[in-house]
Amino acid sequence: MKPVSSFVVVSLMAAAISGAMTVSAGGGDSAPIYGIEIPAGYRDWRLVSLAREEGNLDDLRAILGNDVAIKAFRDGTRPFPDGTIIARLAWSYVPSEENNEAFGRAQSFVAGAPKNGVQFMVKDQARYAATGGWGFAQFDDGKPADQAMLATCFSCHRPAEARDFVFTRYAP
Repeated sequence: MKPVSSFVVVSLMAAAISGAMTVSAGGGDSAPIYGIEIPAGYRDWRLVSLAREEGNLDDLRAILGNDVAIKAFRDGTRPFPDGTIIARLAWSYVPSEENNEAFGRAQSFVAGAPKNGVQFMVKDQARYAATGGWGFAQFDDGKPADQAMLATCFSCHRPAEARDFVFTRYAP
């Protein structure tokens, strides 16, 4: 048996540790009920669509998808395959004084402060069979929302059952 240099051992350990650290950006906090952590790199996912919500929510939203989600949205694959993750980011809806000044009238609105946390839907038919194959999570300032809040997710998504419980439609 040949001796292994300490450099090789340290290099392998460093690679293993850095790989393990990329599993979640949420610092190990997972959402109650579903056990979902903040997916690493989700802010670099591709855009699925945008939305403007009024009423009690009153926000601007960007819907992002991982590679599995984007392929399913583009191909029209329903139900979505396991491994699909959809993220919802939201911001307050505020006028842009700078843009309005340039346009000479009030007409421009932009994203303000983050609002209503970041939400995720994770598709895993076996793990989340009781909720249409989807797990749900919300994180407010990086901390998971409580169990009571998450218990309402699936009932809200039920009206979109024909679209595999997903409200958002792909905006090409």
